[in-house]
Amino acid sequence: MRELYIVLDDIKDWKPYYHSDRVMSAQDFLMQKSDEWKGPLNILNLCGNYKYLNLGWYVSLLAEARGNKVLPDTSSILNVSKKRIYTIEFDELGKTVDKLFHKQTAEGHMESGEKSVYRTKFFFGHTNAEALEPLARQIFELFSLPIIEVEFKKGHKWKLEKIKPVSLKSLSEEEEDLFIRFLEKYSNSIWTKPKAKKKSRYDLAILHDPEEALPPSSKRSLSKFIQIGKKMDVKVELITKADFNRLGEYDALFIRETTAVNTHTYRFAKKAEAEGIIVIDDSKSILKCTNKIFLANLLETHKVPHPRTRIITRKGYANDPHILDELGYPFIIKIPDGSFSRGMKKVNNPEELPEILNSYFKQSDLVLAQQYVYTDFDWRIGVLGNKALFACKYYMSKGHWQIYNHGHGRSSYGRATTHAIFETPPKVIKTALKAASLIGDGLYGVDLKETPEGILVIEVNDNPNIDAGCEDLFLGDELYREILRDFISRIENKHRVS
Repeated sequence: MRELYIVLDDIKDWKPYYHSDRVMSAQDFLMQKSDEWKGPLNILNLCGNYKYLNLGWYVSLLAEARGNKVLPDTSSILNVSKKRIYTIEFDELGKTVDKLFHKQTAEGHMESGEKSVYRTKFFFGHTNAEALEPLARQIFELFSLPIIEVEFKKGHKWKLEKIKPVSLKSLSEEEEDLFIRFLEKYSNSIWTKPKAKKKSRYDLAILHDPEEALPPSSKRSLSKFIQIGKKMDVKVELITKADFNRLGEYDALFIRETTAVNTHTYRFAKKAEAEGIIVIDDSKSILKCTNKIFLANLLETHKVPHPRTRIITRKGYANDPHILDELGYPFIIKIPDGSFSRGMKKVNNPEELPEILNSYFKQSDLVLAQQYVYTDFDWRIGVLGNKALFACKYYMSKGHWQIYNHGHGRSSYGRATTHAIFETPPKVIKTALKAASLIGDGLYGVDLKETPEGILVIEVNDNPNIDAGCEDLFLGDELYREILRDFISRIENKHRVS
């Protein structure tokens, strides 16, 4: 059985409960060495604030990166972060909610017309209201949060109106007893996943933003997908965020705009998964790839070579202003969810560090510091379904240390060259495949540097560039056919399993 560790904002929050040496603060948990916390551990995250980029968020994020099983996981946190995300699942619960509340009324637990709004708390998928126990379990399967407040509203019929996580220290004495009671049940529980819905048509939607300044695919490459798809009996249609409610019309979704967990791209991925639609990239890949702190922990845990990296909190820096000196100057400071070379700065000397750190701590409770490794170019290896798809060299922007230069109110980027997979150094390909496999089996762009010390992985990108005249220079139309074949294979495999 996995050992269970409980993580809170402050050890004092555990005072009303039994003593345990497996209770620790978020600060202590986050500063643990990754290799010491690798493997089969259960982490119960009871921080008071799971908001994106706060300490509670990072506890779950780093637990996942270390290979722990954590409640709540980052997907659950994001699912309940915004009403427009979690209400996607409410249709599944509608009939159950109304039926149970009618039962409550019929059995005399609630008088007819007594309330138009009803709130209650669920603990690990359980409640002391026996009639609502099936609903509590169903909601826990969809939104795996330890303590959740659920609001129901009565109109023409009862419906689930709102859900939100609840802080441990906000519980009443009666609720504290319920928490401990159901914590014991949770310790031996088995989690299940919601079943996907079945589909059978071959239509591919490509989500894009016609106004995006630096899209992952140009208009020309999107046209290639449409034209080649037609020859392969795949109807490819370009959609935008306005087409959210039409997603159920398609067999597959290909996200071709810059992804982030706090934008509609993540919601599209989640909805596709909820409806049984093949999606690249999936929500877990978006979640893992768009946060550099998660990636750094993942690479370190699995011994994938990468630049020396340190994760720092505001408190950690305040306690030890020289905590990053071991990296040697210059080094790079990164915001966790930057993209296209945004959200990172080079620190040339100790005098520059406080201002840069303070500006980044306003955006995130944790920031990442990384050894500066300059090379004339980065390798970008495109990986699809755990196979190398293309190889490019992305050169640094002229007179700059990054591929993209966003200075002076405009963006510029360096040149690129495309190479055959068989001409690319085997060690580069092997390292890229290992790094990508830690994320999943979707479409990834792995950035690596060749250095005198060996190959280093800089990052793994979901949603890598597929641009006509660059990534397709060696394979030509075959690059688009390979991607479309992969979609067809995934759709057909899904039907065979169904």
